[in-house]
Amino acid sequence: MAVAFDAILARVKDVCKRNGLLILSVLSVTVGCLLGFFLRTRRLSQQEISYFQFPGELLMRMLKMLILPLVVSSLMSGLAALDAKTSSRLGIITVTYYLWTTFVAVIVGIIMVSIIHPGGAAQKESTEEGGKPIMSSADALLDLIRNMFPANLVEATFKQYRTKSIPIIKSNKASSESTTRRIIIYGVQDENGSNVQNFALDITPPPEVIYKSEPGTSDGMNVLGIVIFSATMGIMLGRMGNSGVPLVSFCQCLNESVMKIVAVAVWYFPFGIVFLIAGKILEMDDPSAIGKKLGFYAITVVCGLVVHGLFILPMMYFFITKKNPIVFIRGILQALLIALATSSSSATLPITFKCLLENNHVDRRIARFVLPVGATINMDGTALYEAVAAIFIAQVNNYELDFGQIITISITATAASIGAAGIPQAGLVTMVIVLTSVGLPTDDITLIIAVDWALDRFRTMINVLGDALAAGIMAHICRKEFIKDGDEVPLICETKPIDIHQIVAYQRNGCVKTMNESRGPETVKGFQHHIPVQVEQEESPVENHTKKSNSKDHCTIEINELETNV
Repeated sequence: MAVAFDAILARVKDVCKRNGLLILSVLSVTVGCLLGFFLRTRRLSQQEISYFQFPGELLMRMLKMLILPLVVSSLMSGLAALDAKTSSRLGIITVTYYLWTTFVAVIVGIIMVSIIHPGGAAQKESTEEGGKPIMSSADALLDLIRNMFPANLVEATFKQYRTKSIPIIKSNKASSESTTRRIIIYGVQDENGSNVQNFALDITPPPEVIYKSEPGTSDGMNVLGIVIFSATMGIMLGRMGNSGVPLVSFCQCLNESVMKIVAVAVWYFPFGIVFLIAGKILEMDDPSAIGKKLGFYAITVVCGLVVHGLFILPMMYFFITKKNPIVFIRGILQALLIALATSSSSATLPITFKCLLENNHVDRRIARFVLPVGATINMDGTALYEAVAAIFIAQVNNYELDFGQIITISITATAASIGAAGIPQAGLVTMVIVLTSVGLPTDDITLIIAVDWALDRFRTMINVLGDALAAGIMAHICRKEFIKDGDEVPLICETKPIDIHQIVAYQRNGCVKTMNESRGPETVKGFQHHIPVQVEQEESPVENHTKKSNSKDHCTIEINELETNV
């Protein structure tokens, strides 16, 4: 009995040692939720809430600090290590896979919102007014293309280009003078009904308001432009050969140093997650009122995310790689919890790198390319959310969508999610593109803001899960190309010792074998540090016979740590 107890205790210690950080993160999420709902009963002021959120704010700032060096160094060093054919094939397959999974997520969202029909239970409040500027879908699409090519790389690290619509009141004096004013006279009686008082009401036409588009900026890193520049620079460095090696080495060292910083900073995350989640719960409005108004909408989004993230994506991973997706997902649970706490796929990028390299053993070169690109353009959860929200707003307004409009929503939601930055609540900005594509009122975005902060966390988890599974799938598809690359040092177990019978045969034939001939060029590259030892044999009948046949031939035995060549 004591032996069994000791074995169980040793097993528990081993599990805690290997998954200690993951267990702490799960506990911190639970404690954060409980602490947040408990402190809601204390009626804290806004100032006290901001002080309480300070440790969580530090966590977000630490993660955002690492985004820029990690994205730049990983893309440059990852693409520079690949040849042109491998990088182009990997890029085409990755982008195609991302677009396909995003489109599938949109279809799942449309099916869910059509089955559950959450718009029937929601009520539209007429008192709400949308004070947000109107933005056309054409301007939003052009801004996406402009952000791909930033005019200033330094500015792109903290600002994005965004077109601003400014209302201008058009006053035309000539037309206003010629317009006939309508005067309406009302007669109002007193309570007794004896006296009648007349009131004249002068009605003038309202002024004409036009909207003018002007260039502007918005706060936040232009991740898309930085990714495009870094990927292009990495491809060019790979083609430059030896002249580009110093910059590639610098990027590799920068990438390694950032990952070491992440390994140290990751132990602060459980502490920061508690205050991050509790602070968000303290900022929340009345949960019961929101549940009555938007409960079915939230259930629809969560059901769609569960179907896409726990069934469709793992099934695609299983059918392509023939491996167990549960084991793979278990290795990235730490990244999923950070995504739940921060609601930012870009901020979760360092943790996703760490989980894939250390737990799932994905090829470093593939992870350096697939993950930064995925954090920028792969927004499965955001696309699903935008499709559900657009059809939900149509249901609230009793607006019937035909099949063509649903197809339009699916295409525009896929395109809009690509431009959604990896920052919290970026989907609300790109929602304008989806709504204007089918003529829905953009002011109704205010209906869903109340629950957007919570749903944003769940859709970020699906985005990070999709990025990680894509890295695993790409590592399986492109494994042959990366095995063929000659920059990997061969493993010791791959080298086979030469049999003694081959040595005797070489001696009888009187042949000369050198290091370069007996091994391939790749093996020589990996073992240049070995010094061959030449052993000249004493005279023997075989050697005398060889010398008689050819005086220049002699037998040389080269010995190193692994094999003997003659």
